[in-house]
Amino acid sequence: GARQQTVLCNESLMLEKLPACGKSFEEMMRKVDSKKWCNLTEFIMYYDNFTQCTEREANNASCFWPNPLAEGFITGIHKQFFSNCSSEKVHWEDPPDEILITLILIPVMLTCAMITLVVWCSKRSDIL
Repeated sequence: GARQQTVLCNESLMLEKLPACGKSFEEMMRKVDSKKWCNLTEFIMYYDNFTQCTEREANNASCFWPNPLAEGFITGIHKQFFSNCSSEKVHWEDPPDEILITLILIPVMLTCAMITLVVWCSKRSDIL
């Protein structure tokens, strides 16, 4: 039968080439105000180019992408540019008691009114 040739990942070549992707991304990010680095819409094209570059270099070195070494490199870039970006967590609070009581009582009262109406109408079916 046919033998499938296995090509081994050249990790050293990949690690040699990945910094060029980082350097290119760094140059593109200089065009973006550092205050806007947490807003992905400001640099999405640059990040896409960076991602494609890392994938291309991994593939050129016969490595799959993503792989632990490429992920480590990408994580380093993230730390360099996005370490000050944190997701703001929404702090949920209960509404004031007056509003909460109203929001609870309205459906309860409507349910009671509908039950009363149905019972009353079912007893008066001879008139309807």
